[in-house]
Amino acid sequence: MWIGTGVLHNGVVLSSDLDPLDCAIVDVLQRQGDVPNVELARAVGLSPAATLRRVARLRADGVITGVHARVDLERVGVGLQAFVLVVLEEHDEDSAARFAQAVTRMPQVLRADAVSGADDVLLHVAAAGTAELQEVLRALPRIGARRATTMLRLGSVKEQSPIRLGPSAVSGAARR
Repeated sequence: MWIGTGVLHNGVVLSSDLDPLDCAIVDVLQRQGDVPNVELARAVGLSPAATLRRVARLRADGVITGVHARVDLERVGVGLQAFVLVVLEEHDEDSAARFAQAVTRMPQVLRADAVSGADDVLLHVAAAGTAELQEVLRALPRIGARRATTMLRLGSVKEQSPIRLGPSAVSGAARR
């Protein structure tokens, strides 16, 4: 059953901007971003032309922001990952922006997220080893960090999974 804007129904985020076919397309692309359009069309029950138009609209609307390859970091020489909780020295907009710009220039920082609670930023750092991680940690005070708490990543309990936007199957959806 399709429900209105931004509601949560049975653990699924629904939006009036995305119909069940859009959700099915996004679902397939999250799982296999390089699927050929003909296979995608077959999977969601649309013609290839209609599927291509929908994918183009989803990109233009910013729903699909890119297609990325997942890289096994260990196979490319990144043997150490860490999560670093950072408390900033100053909490004004300029200081936060300078910190954000600085970590953006650090290739070892895979991701930086503003967080709530006692800490300000959560960094996901990937390094070849402890020496490279130490370089990153030593740089943090120079770019505005007052404190950093480091947790080494030992392994993955659950890999990143696709976000569920709507019905995972197109059954019952109007064919267009």
